[in-house]
Amino acid sequence: MPNIKIERLNHTIQEEISMILMTEIKDEEIKFVTITGVETTNDLSFAKVYFTVLDEEKKEQTLKALEKASSFIRSKLAERIEIRHTPELKFIFDTSIEYGNNIEKIIEKINKE
Repeated sequence: MPNIKIERLNHTIQEEISMILMTEIKDEEIKFVTITGVETTNDLSFAKVYFTVLDEEKKEQTLKALEKASSFIRSKLAERIEIRHTPELKFIFDTSIEYGNNIEKIIEKINKE
């Protein structure tokens, strides 16, 4: 379990990446991305950035666009967050919403029976 400092940093990184995507990214494929969470390693070298998109069909091209823009996003993060080493960003599509919807459908089906 990450310590409180890492949890706060994860939350700050999540907010800042969301702001960067909304205000500073010009790529239209990235405009409707929601950052759902961030997990940073204890040594702050890597950060997994979880995201979702409104259109499920565009998740692959959105992932490619995010990976292409990751160095720009990382440099903007370095300007906004005062830490010694800005972690490398790894974008991962968040399947937890799909999973939750699937569980909800199963529960509804069981209740109908």
